[in-house]
Amino acid sequence: MDLSALLPSSDTAAPNSVDADELLVDFIGAAEASGISLYDAQEEALLELYAGANVILNTPTGSGKSLVALGAHVLALVQGRRAFYTAPIKALVSEKFFALCEDLGSDNVGMLTGDAAVNASAPVICCTAEVLANLALREGPEADVGQVVMDEFHYYSDRDRGWAWQIPLLELPQAQFLLMSATLGETDFFVDELEARTGKPSVVVKTASRPVPLVYEYRETPVHETITDLLEADQAPVYIVHFTQASAVEAAGAFMSLAVTTSEEKAAIKEAVGDFRFDSPVGKDLKRFIMSGIGVHHAGLLPKYRLLTEKLAQLGLLKLICGTDTLGVGVNVPIRTVLFTQLCKYDGRSTRVLTVRDFQQIAGRAGRKGFDDVGHVWAQAPAHVVENKKLENKAQGDPKKLRKIKRQKPPERGYVHFDDQTFDRLINGTPETLRSRFTVSHAMLLNMLDRPGDSCAAVRHRIFDNHDDRASQRRHAREAIAIYRSLRMAEVIEELDEPDHLDRLVRVNLDLQQEFALNQRLSPFVVEALTVFDPETGVTAPVVPDPLPAPDTKSGTDTESGTDTEAEADTEPPTDTEPPTDTEPATATTEVPPEHRPHTYALDVLSLVESVLDDPRPVLFAQLDKLKGELIGEWKRSGVEYDERMARLEEVTWPKPLADVLEAMFATFARAHPWVGYESLSPKSVARDMWERAMTFREYVNHYGLKRSEGVLLRYLTDAYKAMTQTVPDSACTDEVDDLIEWLGAMVRSVDSSLIDEWERLRAGDPSSDDVAPATEFDLTTTRGFEVMVRNEAFRWIMLLSRRYYSAMAEVPRSEGRWRTDEIEELFSAYWEDYDQVLVDADARGPVHFAYDRSTGMLHQSVCDPESNNEWVLVGRVDKEASREENTAVVELLDIKRL
Repeated sequence: MDLSALLPSSDTAAPNSVDADELLVDFIGAAEASGISLYDAQEEALLELYAGANVILNTPTGSGKSLVALGAHVLALVQGRRAFYTAPIKALVSEKFFALCEDLGSDNVGMLTGDAAVNASAPVICCTAEVLANLALREGPEADVGQVVMDEFHYYSDRDRGWAWQIPLLELPQAQFLLMSATLGETDFFVDELEARTGKPSVVVKTASRPVPLVYEYRETPVHETITDLLEADQAPVYIVHFTQASAVEAAGAFMSLAVTTSEEKAAIKEAVGDFRFDSPVGKDLKRFIMSGIGVHHAGLLPKYRLLTEKLAQLGLLKLICGTDTLGVGVNVPIRTVLFTQLCKYDGRSTRVLTVRDFQQIAGRAGRKGFDDVGHVWAQAPAHVVENKKLENKAQGDPKKLRKIKRQKPPERGYVHFDDQTFDRLINGTPETLRSRFTVSHAMLLNMLDRPGDSCAAVRHRIFDNHDDRASQRRHAREAIAIYRSLRMAEVIEELDEPDHLDRLVRVNLDLQQEFALNQRLSPFVVEALTVFDPETGVTAPVVPDPLPAPDTKSGTDTESGTDTEAEADTEPPTDTEPPTDTEPATATTEVPPEHRPHTYALDVLSLVESVLDDPRPVLFAQLDKLKGELIGEWKRSGVEYDERMARLEEVTWPKPLADVLEAMFATFARAHPWVGYESLSPKSVARDMWERAMTFREYVNHYGLKRSEGVLLRYLTDAYKAMTQTVPDSACTDEVDDLIEWLGAMVRSVDSSLIDEWERLRAGDPSSDDVAPATEFDLTTTRGFEVMVRNEAFRWIMLLSRRYYSAMAEVPRSEGRWRTDEIEELFSAYWEDYDQVLVDADARGPVHFAYDRSTGMLHQSVCDPESNNEWVLVGRVDKEASREENTAVVELLDIKRL
């Protein structure tokens, strides 16, 4: 839509002279000129907004809520008010950002997601709900926020994140609000609340009329037959909804047997994909699916793969998309048919039938305005019901045959009963009433306590003036007092004798770094525990398991672990074989005398931070599966009887460095901080494990068989990077800690920089390019983190040599030809004549034993021997061109020699 004539420039009228009625007429005219005819609900919402009212827009998916939001932003821009658009997920924020850049101009639009900031001072900001909530907590009514558009407002009732949708309503009385969702339920409370807090009239614009009506069907046929019927009836694209990531990927593979696309369509897909890099372990599978017209979309994928699926779907090139309910959040993927594979899901606590809101949010994706006359929503009957019906049909009503049928039973786990009546109830039901999810956290108090003026009074006011009942507010008050005391004891906040220049008697400690934040509930424990972590002597550290693969195992092979124990975070119920989490395997906790402990301060800091992060369950279960397999093999070779092996396995868990030390410290911390309540630490080693194994992201995924959970691993590593950056005070950061942080940041960026690629494409002046391949490449080699990657790669050679894994060493790149296994063995044979081991402890991998010339790319890595002669060295050279191409450190091994 061409809005250039409406938007302010240096010679337009001052904001106070804007005629809102004329502006609305001009906006509607611009919409009609671009071929858009407004619906009644859209016109009503815009009339109310331009009259100065708050609007609650409760209309179905596909009814043009985005156009109303755009009109609101135009009004704010012309009136000189700063506008914020919020959404629950970064993908939707990013999508809206690029759409608004195209409509309003890139100079007028910025984006804040917590991970990325683009044009942060722009008059229109796209951000996640938490970003706006934190801004509102810090600045309150003084915040430069004149308008708030909250998309997917039903997230107000989300048990973990709903607070972020409530805070702006409480803290920004100066703003005009547009709250949008297709599934709001009862809204009278919000009308009264907005009017009372903002002093502006507030209205609900609601309609059940869809531009593309939906047709529903309940199917009792096998899913392959259902898909075939949909394809033959030309009802693709079909979004096939699963409720675990594993089942979505398995279904995509199973549907490869169907004739989904023609040869011409496959050629079109190949051309559109271009040189997109499927360069992670799951990439090979995804490429096969996509080239056959089948997309996969779930939270366990890397963002770039989800983005690719969305773009190919927008181009009409995918017939089937197998995914979880992530597409129900509003990402713009055109779908003609939504097929539910079941009507129950595991919600992280129990398996339940879908709520009306869950169902209607996902079903609302069906039907494409401008393409479809109707949208189709189909639901599969339970698999055992389908099988039993198939057996009954085969019996053809013969009583004898019917009596002999061995009926399938429903699954014992992960299932609750549903049928066609359940389907009808979900279709016709009213979405559940939204519930308040106000919470008190350290981040909330830190944000509010740093306000100008009497910040403690602001905290008290907020605790007793929110949408919770009085009993809940009293509970919040007790928790806030305990948190305040803990922040004061940890010297995160300081109390002043006299007001400072901002009239504060309480403020965040000025010695903390600017980006300091306590984003995890137990982050204060990190700050306090670091006071007993000595950079010179470290802390009591356990011995970690052997970090090397089995002999002669090539790194980077595209295989899964032997037993699939992968669990879907918050998407499937735990299995009966989940290990106890309060015991440690003897093999992972052997203590060593203090005088023989390696200096591991930086890694111990990382372990401390990891202990307060949310568990990446698929990764931890993969670690456990790998460890159990290795231990069983070892015990078998040692002659341990079966019953004894099984008993020992009950005590095995994933690696937990420093668990005993951290849990003892936490017990002391919890006694002094009663707000901790039932919270507990979760020691684990993911980022540390990757560092100690000197593995790349791809190698780590392959090592543990995490193809289905690459996105989970990447998000966890991103969280670890942010926590290391924001929670560890500068005073606790040594050079080694800084190296870890740089390595984490560079590695995360190198794995998936799709957001930055999109922004650079926009800056290049082509925001709507259909080319799905990245327009520019992130140059990893220019970062400090790259040098740490190079050092890790060189030390991995040391680790391989220490176990005489010569075949793996032979896989290391070489400038001319390839290394031979016997050649490596012969070069290093003289070392073994003098020494019986190669040291691989923390001191051996320290920077003092590594030299790197940035200008030439040459490196030297010393081999540390037990006698500290260190006369052997590995000589290598960084291939920067290959490193840029592969987005990782590519290092050639040139020589192994004695100095």
